[in-house]
Amino acid sequence: MKYVLAYDIGTTGVKTCLFSIDRDISLVSSAQRGYPLYILPGGGAEQDTEDWWGAMCASTRELFAAGAVKPEQVAGISFCSQMQGLVLVDRAGKAVRRPMSYMDQRSGEELRRGIAYGPRIAGANVFKLLTSLRLTGAVSSSVKDPLWKYKWVEAHEPENFAKVWKWLDVKEYLILRCTGEAVMTRDSAYATFLYDTRRGRRCWSEKLCRMFGVKREHLPRLAEAAERVGALTERSAAELGLAAGTPVFGGGGDAALIGVGAGATTLGSTHIYCGTSGWVSTVTDRQRVDASAMIAAIVGAQGGRYHYFAEMETAGKCLEWVKDHLALDEIGIYLEKRDVAHSQEAVYRSLYDYMTETVKDVPPGAGGVIFTPWLHGNRCPFEDPAAAGMFFNIRLETGKTELISAVLEGVCFHLRWMLECQERKVKTSDPVRFVGGGALSPVTCQRLADITGRTVEVVENPQNVGAVGAAAVVGVGLGAIESLDAVGRFLPVAARYRPDPARSALYAPYYQVFKGLYRSNRKNFRALSGAGSGS
Repeated sequence: MKYVLAYDIGTTGVKTCLFSIDRDISLVSSAQRGYPLYILPGGGAEQDTEDWWGAMCASTRELFAAGAVKPEQVAGISFCSQMQGLVLVDRAGKAVRRPMSYMDQRSGEELRRGIAYGPRIAGANVFKLLTSLRLTGAVSSSVKDPLWKYKWVEAHEPENFAKVWKWLDVKEYLILRCTGEAVMTRDSAYATFLYDTRRGRRCWSEKLCRMFGVKREHLPRLAEAAERVGALTERSAAELGLAAGTPVFGGGGDAALIGVGAGATTLGSTHIYCGTSGWVSTVTDRQRVDASAMIAAIVGAQGGRYHYFAEMETAGKCLEWVKDHLALDEIGIYLEKRDVAHSQEAVYRSLYDYMTETVKDVPPGAGGVIFTPWLHGNRCPFEDPAAAGMFFNIRLETGKTELISAVLEGVCFHLRWMLECQERKVKTSDPVRFVGGGALSPVTCQRLADITGRTVEVVENPQNVGAVGAAAVVGVGLGAIESLDAVGRFLPVAARYRPDPARSALYAPYYQVFKGLYRSNRKNFRALSGAGSGS
């Protein structure tokens, strides 16, 4: 048996998980810490490297404080992290500015100058688009892509840009902090849109660097997901409370490893993720792209495999908004009046469960109300940082229960929309694996099944699948697991939800209206973009 440590670095916190690997991958214990996301005027979204590191250190020490496993028993460490952040570091390994989150939208002008000018196809300069498609199988056409964040720093903060030694993503910064080694795994490299994915190449593209004005020396050494990229230094080990010399493996981004942790690793398998953000991903053996719907096949953790990937910016984040602004008062009153040790509330896993249980009997359509889950713009199937959330068709009889139910349905409607967009290019699976915090709620699982018309499967502890994927990478690197293709054998289905045909039929007209709301309000979103933000 081997013990491995996996850090799941999310947008709002880190989850530190200790796993044992023997005949299966078993969670031994876990701890977590939160950290802020700094939202700035003009579409800025930043985080702080010290927030990440402090949360890692605190959660690691908590995990081992009461456990039977000792730090020196850890055979390896790896990461599953949020992707497409921009962490620029100097030669001392310190960030020259706060990292820009994948949610940052400030680089619209850089995008326009870089690719959205001249003769265009799907909003991109035809010559640059064709070159990018030929070399990478995709094109950097979103304001949220790290390439344009890099160019934004170059244009707006030349004093910081002059200090840059390496361009890293989130987990790559943490690998540097742990080991002193500057590397980037291939899935993160692909997300820069500067990585040549062609057979026999698989390297940084000098041509793309020249075309977009990126300094090649800023790009770090490439590494594999299961590669031992270094070992804990004395200093990092002391701060984390671990043993110096513990091997550190490359790991992967959440888009690559959550599918591994879900057990969706075979060709054609589809998984749906609902955490802070949300996505639909299908495993393919070749690259595909749908520029009109902002979907591309990204590089995965498995050699020769890709994830045909469609993303929405705010999924579970919409439920957090509901908790804070629509439901918290009722929940607070409920908890105040009940002895939770002797009530049904004691069995709920979280306040989100209480919310979803509250709306479980609301009929399909939430009394006619439709919610659009675009609380921080949207990426797929349309790219628009000005798109916003709204409740449509509120009437006198509409109450909070209907509004909360509409939010849940709106997220599921959008996931269905992305699933159907994928079907234009690839064959998605039925059943689909559903993972992330949203999969903890049976109500959400059943609504997703009814709205998509697909059977929904859930593995145990679906909120931990990113960490499971990172643990699997360590297991492969240590030789304890044959390959990432074999991981699915260790992850049986814990629950299965089949669509109810009658409820699916009731959702159909609401779904059609939902899809039309963006087209009908696109100009209105842009007219009000920035209103109330001080910009």
